[in-house]
Amino acid sequence: MNNKSIQAVILAAGGSSRFWPLNSKHKSLLKIMGKPLIWYTIDGLRKAGIKDVAIVQGPNRSVEKELKEFNLTDVKYVVQNEPKGMGNAIMSAKDHINGQFFVLNANRIDCQDIAAKMLEKSWQTGAKMVLFGQETKTPWLYGIAKIDDDRVLELIEKPAEGKEPSNIKVPVVRLLDRKIFDYIERVLNSANKNEEFEVAISMYAKDHDSRIIILDNRYDGISLKYPWQLFDAQKYLFNKFLTKKTVAKSAWVAKNAIIEGNVYIGENCKIYEGAVIKGPCYIGDDSIVGNNSIVRDYCDLENGAVVGALCEVSRTIFQPDVHIHSGYFGDSILDRGVRVGAGAITANVRADRGEISVLVKKEKNGVKETAKLGAGLKSLGVIIGQNSKIGARATFMPGRFIGKNCSIGPSTVVMRNIDDGQKI
Repeated sequence: MNNKSIQAVILAAGGSSRFWPLNSKHKSLLKIMGKPLIWYTIDGLRKAGIKDVAIVQGPNRSVEKELKEFNLTDVKYVVQNEPKGMGNAIMSAKDHINGQFFVLNANRIDCQDIAAKMLEKSWQTGAKMVLFGQETKTPWLYGIAKIDDDRVLELIEKPAEGKEPSNIKVPVVRLLDRKIFDYIERVLNSANKNEEFEVAISMYAKDHDSRIIILDNRYDGISLKYPWQLFDAQKYLFNKFLTKKTVAKSAWVAKNAIIEGNVYIGENCKIYEGAVIKGPCYIGDDSIVGNNSIVRDYCDLENGAVVGALCEVSRTIFQPDVHIHSGYFGDSILDRGVRVGAGAITANVRADRGEISVLVKKEKNGVKETAKLGAGLKSLGVIIGQNSKIGARATFMPGRFIGKNCSIGPSTVVMRNIDDGQKI
């Protein structure tokens, strides 16, 4: 079986509005273990034998800039100038596609096994289009396949409750025939352009043999609709790749520091006296863990992190160049360049131990909205946007979001979300 002729289109052009306050760049550019999430998606495709990849990015070309350091010579970059939907994004890559190709979201870091199974189905049946399906209890929330055994008859986006053709949702990992471009163009040129990608797939399925593979919950994927779901991606990658203790030769570790479990300590790190690191944990290059601090249980500290003395950090993600001092950070995410004064505390559990509710931002048809929803978590600390500054002894209630470039004064108790650029 030869996958060299199979190509892929990765979609990374969206504004990531629901990922606020971690949306300074496309959400797939957030780093885990030293690499942006989209790198793991590309790596998964390569391991499935698919090396000819086109990435659809926004007009600021942030994906191209971020991936430059990784020298991905087989990757091509195209620009979707305006956010006109998935069909338009795929059309942006048309000139780079010669035959069968995958289309998938940039955060599909588990794509390797799924792609291999879809290709096997294509080879077995001769079908040029193969979709990937999973059972769902809420089909009205997804694109749902109408099927006959393993044949795809139609794809219906968010059918009315009680009128679903099946309970099989179709995530965006799809093996397509180049002929799909003709169908997308027909829809884009029609009066009704809504859900053009799903309509085009339905039109294609009526004219050509199209199949589906239905996989169990081991292939649920990593949803990155909201910022706290970055924890799921982190755990998936830690469990897959962080499988041993590694300490770089240039790192300095005090004799009485304790390092247990699967821990990575990068180049030029300094781990001071009395520090305890209990894996799984990743500590990037040029980072510091101060005297008598503890870093434990699924912590990801990217390059240039500073954890001051007498600090506890647990189940937390720091993007590059985050500095904190004494205090406690649990179940929290701090974006690039955040600075936190001594004694800051995140409350990460409700007093009644119930599910934590959050207020999230979203944008629909150009209208910005705020919605309250349950995070599905009983432990969630603070999520802080890029370059914000936090004063000494600040305290954060569970599930609070701090925007980009904010300034939080000393001893402030943060009870609500803080919008970008605010000072309190």
